[in-house]
Amino acid sequence: MVVDGDSAYQLPSALSVGDLVRLGLDRALEIGTDALSGPAIELDASALVLPYKPPSVRDFVTFESHVEGVRKSIDDAVGVPEAWYDNPTFYFTNPHALYGPGEAIPRPATCRALDFEMEVGVVLGRDGSDLTEDEARDAVFGYTIVNDWSARDLQSREMKVGLGPAKGKDFATSIGPWIVTADELAPYLTDDGHLDLDCRVHVNDELVGHDRLSHMHWTFAQMIAYASRDSVVLAGDLLASGTTGGGGCLAELWGRNGSQTPPPLEDGDVVRIDVEGLGSLVGSPVARR
Repeated sequence: MVVDGDSAYQLPSALSVGDLVRLGLDRALEIGTDALSGPAIELDASALVLPYKPPSVRDFVTFESHVEGVRKSIDDAVGVPEAWYDNPTFYFTNPHALYGPGEAIPRPATCRALDFEMEVGVVLGRDGSDLTEDEARDAVFGYTIVNDWSARDLQSREMKVGLGPAKGKDFATSIGPWIVTADELAPYLTDDGHLDLDCRVHVNDELVGHDRLSHMHWTFAQMIAYASRDSVVLAGDLLASGTTGGGGCLAELWGRNGSQTPPPLEDGDVVRIDVEGLGSLVGSPVARR
């Protein structure tokens, strides 16, 4: 469906949001405009589901303050690695364990240090390889909120192998509540190509983290270009910014505070991420059955 204010409009019945993304932004905007001529439906935010299923999910690490705090918490290391400044590093996470807005998140059975991660993801609207930054910028379809749920105790142990996060990360990623097309966020673009959006995360209605997306060390265009280098990106691919600073996750605060303060997430805690221009993404952990 297409959302306009407090109303929603049906897409053609044979067309999913994923199909719309693969058609590219220009064609999608044409179809969306046509949909607005149909009957309006009152928007029920509680009925929103996973916006679409991306073919792959890359998660980057682009906020310097997040790296500094989490390294202290997870690896007991100080500072930011010199290599971090070379390129916008990423890992692939599980595209089969995705959750939409308001969905319960099954926590790993042995996890005792569950955490959230406040992020913004860019959705690609075309395929490509070895893209320039200008080509990468033109490939953007839109943006959505991402919560990269993290089992910090599992992550800390497995990272000692030196390969990267696996079971500490692959159990759940929330995205939504919708995809906001790139044209809608053009007013938030800075002269250097960053999106300047206010980002806040609450746990049980208590503010835990606050940052601006423009504090990313790299732009989304640079991230896309790097991902496509000597490789392939596809329309629909989701590339997440990585966690903001300013308390964008609990582990950053644990590293700075020297203790698990605030405490890890418990079953039933409600995590709400609010991003200017993108809406709110809510999720709550539950025990795995």
